[in-house]
Amino acid sequence: MNVAVFRPDDERLSAAVDLLTDLGVEPVADPMLAVEPAGATPESAEWVVLTSKTGVELAARGGWEPGDAKLAAIGPATAEAASEAGWAVELVPSEYSSAGLVHDFEDRVDDAAGTTVEVARSDHGSPVLLDGLRGAGATVNETVLYRLVRPERAGKSVDLAAERDLAGACFTSSLTVEHFLDAAAERGVRDAALAGLSEAVVGCIGHPTRETAEELGVEVNVVPAEAEFASLAEAVVAELGVVGENA
Repeated sequence: MNVAVFRPDDERLSAAVDLLTDLGVEPVADPMLAVEPAGATPESAEWVVLTSKTGVELAARGGWEPGDAKLAAIGPATAEAASEAGWAVELVPSEYSSAGLVHDFEDRVDDAAGTTVEVARSDHGSPVLLDGLRGAGATVNETVLYRLVRPERAGKSVDLAAERDLAGACFTSSLTVEHFLDAAAERGVRDAALAGLSEAVVGCIGHPTRETAEELGVEVNVVPAEAEFASLAEAVVAELGVVGENA
C-alpha cells in the first residue's frame, strides 16, 4: 500500500520514510516544502517564540543568541533543537499548536500587558499566534526566518492519487495540502487527484491542517491526538488496516 509523505527533503523525510516502512506500508516520498532562508534573525524581546526546528537551526546558523530573553518552543522537536543549540527553553505548550502556546502563555504570565514577544518563524505562520498574544496584551513583533516553497519536482503522489494508486496520505501542514493541490492543478488532474484522495486514508497532523484540507475539498479520515508525525503515520496505517478488514 502506497502512503505519501510530504516532509522537506532532509532528515525529517528520511525518518518518515523509515517509520512508514517499519509500519509495513510503501512510503511515497514527495516533498511539498523546501526552505528558502530569509537571512534574518530574531529581534530582541522579553520572550522569543520559536515555532520549528528549521527556525532554530537558521537562527543559530546566523549567530543569534537569546541573551536574557525567555524562549518558548511549539513542540518537543523545536525544544530539542533549541537545547542542542545551547539554549534553555522556558515554555513548551501542553498542546503543540499556536492556540496551545497562546493558552499556556496566558497562564504562565500573570500580567502580559507590556510584555514584548518576538515570534520568529516561516512566512506561512498562522495569524492565531500573533492575534492571541496581542489579545493577551503583549506587544508582538514577527520576524520571517525562512520562506516555504514547493519544490519543482514535487508531484509524484499527485499522479498516484489521480490513478487511484494511493492508499494513504500524511499531510503535515496546511501548506502541504495547498501545494499538493497546486501541483495537481498544474498537471491538469486536480479533480482526479481529489477523487483519488477520497478513496484513500487521508491523515492531517492537526485540526488547522484538517480545516484547510476540508475547505479545499479533501476528505479527511484521521487526525491524531498528538500533533507529531509518528502519531500521524501510525493513525493512517491503523486506519488502513481497518479499511482492509472491511474491504
